[in-house]
Amino acid sequence: MTVHLGPNKYGKAENRLVRVTRHGDRHELADLTVTSQLTGAFDESFTTGDNASIIATDTQKNTVFAFAKEYGVGAPEDFLALLASHFTTEFDWVTGGLWQAEVHPWERITVDGQPHDHSFRRTGSGTRLAAVQVSDGQQHVTGGVKDLVVLKSTGSEFHGFPRTRFTTLPEVTDRIMATEVTARWRYLPEAVSAGIDYDEVYASVVEVMLEQFATVHSLALQQTLFEMGRAAIELRPELAEVRFAMPNKHHFVVDLSPFDMTNENEVFIAADRPYGLIEGTVVRDGVEDAPAAWEHLPAFI
Repeated sequence: MTVHLGPNKYGKAENRLVRVTRHGDRHELADLTVTSQLTGAFDESFTTGDNASIIATDTQKNTVFAFAKEYGVGAPEDFLALLASHFTTEFDWVTGGLWQAEVHPWERITVDGQPHDHSFRRTGSGTRLAAVQVSDGQQHVTGGVKDLVVLKSTGSEFHGFPRTRFTTLPEVTDRIMATEVTARWRYLPEAVSAGIDYDEVYASVVEVMLEQFATVHSLALQQTLFEMGRAAIELRPELAEVRFAMPNKHHFVVDLSPFDMTNENEVFIAADRPYGLIEGTVVRDGVEDAPAAWEHLPAFI
């Protein structure tokens, strides 16, 4: 029996980076969790323990913090692209890698009706995602959001599905629909080359997705998913595709009849598991597939 080393990568995960940019008394705050992983000619380290080609994970960590000082952070996609360019050009044997960031949002505390210069509070509007992946000489940039919990108390139906002897779910024409959106979108390479305001794209994509969730009269969570992706791609010409994972956070009407009470979609029990899990991709017509852009990204759920 013989074996060989398959695909591999290594790096420093979840570097907690906070960067304060000072403009006199006015401060800007960037709070990210950054992961750096490299691919390349590292076989000898795995197979014989020869570390001559290993850029230590501690070095990768230090580079993240040093670059934050030297260049600032800015949009996470731009910051990750700087790291990717550094590692793939500084070391001949590093042929690619995956650089990821989660952005932890803060907003200014309001004092006497004015945003404070240097005091902030955490917000709960979802966690921004960014990734830059270099593979076979090509760079792929993705953005995204997770932990985006949304609910609508009406405007959702679910009926017309096949019934079997194991089906107990009633058909409904008015229900609560709730989910926790995870979405990642891939930027077109030509748009990346031309330059993108990633902060502006992120804000507008999340906004239009929320608008679609709220306004589309939904016959299924699948339909809502598609409309959210369609609207984002139609709004932003920079996007090639959007991938979603949307668990159905079920709310069931409580039977109050034992207490001689009616319940007209007013009192619900929220069930956390098991849950329906809806995943789907919305793709701009005519764009080329880019499986390498997704190969090493973590699973959605």
